[in-house]
Amino acid sequence: MGSLDWIVLSSFLLFVAVYGVWKTRGKKDVQGYFLANKSTPWYAITISVMATQASGITFLSTPGQAYVDGMRFVQFYFGLPLAMIVISITAVPIFHRLKVYTAYEYLEKRFDLKNRVLGSVLFLIQRGLAAGFTILAPALVISVILGWDFRLTILITGGLVILYTTAGGTEAVSKTQLLQMIIISLGMGAALFMIFRRLPPDISLANAVHVAGKLGRLNVVNFAFDWKDRYNFWSGLIGGAFIALSYFGTDQTQVQRYLSGRSVGQIRIGLLANGILKVPMQFIILFIGAMVFVFYQFVTPPLFFNPVETAAVKNSLYAEAYTNLEADQARLNGEKRESLRKMLAAIDARSDADIEAASQELQRTRESELGLRSDAIELIKKRNPLAETNDTNYIFLSFVTRFLPVGLVGLILAAILSASMSASSAELNALASVTVLDIYKRILKKNAPDRHYLIASKMATVFWGIYAICFAQFANHLGSLIEAVNILGSLFYGAILGIFLVAFYFKKIGGQATFISAIVAELAVLACYFFTKIPFLWYTPIGCVILVSLANILNPLLTGKNKAVDSPGLP
Repeated sequence: MGSLDWIVLSSFLLFVAVYGVWKTRGKKDVQGYFLANKSTPWYAITISVMATQASGITFLSTPGQAYVDGMRFVQFYFGLPLAMIVISITAVPIFHRLKVYTAYEYLEKRFDLKNRVLGSVLFLIQRGLAAGFTILAPALVISVILGWDFRLTILITGGLVILYTTAGGTEAVSKTQLLQMIIISLGMGAALFMIFRRLPPDISLANAVHVAGKLGRLNVVNFAFDWKDRYNFWSGLIGGAFIALSYFGTDQTQVQRYLSGRSVGQIRIGLLANGILKVPMQFIILFIGAMVFVFYQFVTPPLFFNPVETAAVKNSLYAEAYTNLEADQARLNGEKRESLRKMLAAIDARSDADIEAASQELQRTRESELGLRSDAIELIKKRNPLAETNDTNYIFLSFVTRFLPVGLVGLILAAILSASMSASSAELNALASVTVLDIYKRILKKNAPDRHYLIASKMATVFWGIYAICFAQFANHLGSLIEAVNILGSLFYGAILGIFLVAFYFKKIGGQATFISAIVAELAVLACYFFTKIPFLWYTPIGCVILVSLANILNPLLTGKNKAVDSPGLP
């Protein structure tokens, strides 16, 4: 990194922290701290919802996911627009009319205290861990750039987020997210532009798309239903819709973003706009990863993308063996470039036989490359059996730091860091609100002055920030961050969503049947994760269906008769 990169990066980080504190100074009550006095317009809701979901993991790990596995991950979001419609019709008017601070406050109004506490605890467990993932993402960036231990960088980046989130609450999150999304958009757009600029002069945009398609990186949609296939149209539409319903409709991280809206109409517009924009945004980010893959077909990529592990093995007894593998890879890459140009020429000539012959050559070369990579990983593991051998999270970062011009590197890194800070701040703010309002105020100290709860909220923010920092120390060993964070959420979303669906749509079911069914559903999902090979996208619908079905069975048995429950249900 050059001096200009450091100026861009450090100036942005300092500005965001100071701006968030300054714009939200003087928050005197809990409503101002958690709900920004219900003053947020629809466009700010859209930006805040998108920025909260699109953490640094999205911009750091998603391009690497496309590099390794193609663009089929975009199918994960196909159910999101449908979920936005359902939430806008169902959850938004209920939450707004009851003037709740948290989504789980509604569960006590509808059922009882134990269901409110259960929903809160499930949220705190999964979102507290997820916050560790979002703090880890910027730590990886800084550790690669500076060569620092990523544990130290976790402390630095996590500390910045704790600072301005604690100071300003929800409004600090919203105020800074607008700036962060601007930086993110500029940074990712510039990255895509520079990928095309860095391609060889004889490789056009159309050629790049052809290469990505022929090498299996434009596998956007797969309509074949396969229960074992993690990403296809049906798992994305059905499983993705259930996950989105739970995330946006019951997860306080997102609910708190739109509870601060000015009106039901403003909230609905904000959510629907997010549903429209989210899929194209993910498509573009994945397309960037596919184009990085194409770029590395014409430029020899690192044998292993994690620079820390690469440097370590090159300074060990296995240095010569690793260097020999790199030489073999460079030779293979040269052969691959020739095969790619033959294939592109055959495509222009529309010669199916030549296309097939070139494709077979590419396949053989690709298999040889994968063999060299496996040998490299074995050397890394010999040097350190505990070394992290999944380098997906470093692929896009490697391209940025090696091939983008001075100044633009700082902008891209600022985009990744800002996304992480944005999502982390929203998570800490939501964790604090649930801790204080659903647990502390409701159970431990019911009638304290408002200022007492404001101080407790800030202390809770600090606590959850430290908790997330501690978990982030270990999260680097869990593989692709974008997959790991979604798998984590899917373990809990089924039970939480099921509770809310019963609350919204099954007015005759009481709290006892719902509570027991939620425990059983959560245990069933955990059993699916630990003892089956069912893809994670199905965990949420499985947990939700089990809970709703079992609650309908248990309620008559527990109540003696199927009597109506007096509850604030659908409007």
